[in-house]
Amino acid sequence: MAVINPHINFNGNAEEAFTFYKSVFGGEFSKVMRFKDLLSPDYVVPEKEANKIMHIALPIGKNNALMANDVPEFMGQVNENENRSKIAVSAESKEEADKIYNGLSAGGKIEMPIGESPWGTYFGMFRDKYGIEWMVDFDPKNNGKV
Repeated sequence: MAVINPHINFNGNAEEAFTFYKSVFGGEFSKVMRFKDLLSPDYVVPEKEANKIMHIALPIGKNNALMANDVPEFMGQVNENENRSKIAVSAESKEEADKIYNGLSAGGKIEMPIGESPWGTYFGMFRDKYGIEWMVDFDPKNNGKV
């Protein structure tokens, strides 16, 4: 069964915000990945974006996590007075990820087709026909856990 977690987009202060959230919820970050961690000939990161957070996750409780990233400047600024969050679904298999992705994205707008990502998961992102933003992934190393 898939796990659903909230995902928040930030304009460059994700690390600061998550340090604050960690002080409230406790625990340790299960993952912190910066854009510079993805550098490759196929994925060039501008120097001013290199230390920004590509992905951060803070486990809360037994099965949930609060997740976030900094939105790179080339994607535009997040309007902090409007919806700047996504629902992240961590599937237990590629088949489940495909089923969820294809089902929920029907009639919506694809932002990133589902497939192998530069960070090593099977990942896709879209806005459904109701305007809700979703990210679906399967991480074979974590068996569907964040």
